[in-house]
Amino acid sequence: MNTLTVDGTSIAVDKEGFLVDLAEWNEPVAQALARAEGIELSDAHWEVLYVLRDFYAEFKLSPATRPLIKYTALKLGAEKGNSGHLNRLFKGTPAKLAAKLAGLPKPSNCI
Repeated sequence: MNTLTVDGTSIAVDKEGFLVDLAEWNEPVAQALARAEGIELSDAHWEVLYVLRDFYAEFKLSPATRPLIKYTALKLGAEKGNSGHLNRLFKGTPAKLAAKLAGLPKPSNCI
């Protein structure tokens, strides 16, 4: 078991860096996860992370890329809900990386 230290607290993560306990997610945890991936979270990232958390709350699963794009377009508009925008924000792996930063499980179809 690996850990991520956030504000002096150890947070358990799996070997790929996903939270073991989803209840431990908060914005400082997201920022620490993002730093570990070499990402500085912008307002555009936060919008997607919160949309992703809404998706998870509604459907109880982390979406694959296509459902993520469709749901983001539905919630934030077509200019933000498209593969180009999401790929730029999340290094070409939006479903997997965004889920990790949002404190959600790895999408089941991601390698």
